Amino acid sequence: MIQRMHVAVNCTDLERSLEFYRSFFGEEPAKVKDNYAKFELSQPALHFSLNVRPFERGGVLNHLGFQVSSTEDVLQMGERLRASGLLLKDEMNTTCCYAVQDKVWVYDPDGNAWEIFHTKEDSEFESAGEERDLSLCCLPPSAPVAVEFTSFRKKS
Repeated sequence: MIQRMHVAVNCTDLERSLEFYRSFFGEEPAKVKDNYAKFELSQPALHFSLNVRPFERGGVLNHLGFQVSSTEDVLQMGERLRASGLLLKDEMNTTCCYAVQDKVWVYDPDGNAWEIFHTKEDSEFESAGEERDLSLCCLPPSAPVAVEFTSFRKKS
């Protein structure tokens, strides 16, 4: 079951962004680290994260997604995406954004990354790899892949 929509954006100045989003959401963040922060809003149901990243890595949008209730929900949605030919990668028991998560990734036709994830527990580490290896955390795996949506096109 989907708990919250997830939006992850890149920022260059975390303190300035936190000041803005505290006022914008009217709430305090649920987690703040040197290079990361997240808000878990109930109204609207939104998991919003700020990732300190240079914009030349693809602009302000980092990725989108859905936070779900359990690993079983991740696996179920992953199987549906796999059957549709959309699933790009499974990442089970991975450490990302200071949390241990199970997740799957897909890209839309324009290259926007989407993750379906379940957070199992907090972590003191940003990612599971070498310190500051941003390729392992809060970025989708590999470059966007063109997806052919022939099954969704109208037949002429």
